[in-house]
Amino acid sequence: MLTRSLLSLGVAGALCAAMALPAAALDRRVKIVNQTGYTIVEFYASNTGTSDWQEDILGPDVLPSGSSVMVNIDDGTGYCKYDLLAVFEDGDEVVRSDLNVCEVGTFTYN
Repeated sequence: MLTRSLLSLGVAGALCAAMALPAAALDRRVKIVNQTGYTIVEFYASNTGTSDWQEDILGPDVLPSGSSVMVNIDDGTGYCKYDLLAVFEDGDEVVRSDLNVCEVGTFTYN
């Protein structure tokens, strides 16, 4: 009887761990594609739980029209939903809110 109880606890613990693991192990890499005709000079991604933009993911680089870049949007918080901000060479800004980066592998700016 004791063995069955321990086995049940072990199985329950393994199930809990298996259910928690996928959220932490989800891929948050997204291919950003620029098809706008303008160069993206800054790109930001912040989880929907924060009210400010994080650092410019492109840093000193830019993303010309017709190009793409793979970015890892994982900020260590476990969030899957992010807001994206692209700043273009002409000063225009485009915000995409509430994007699930755990489910989307590519995001295209048109």
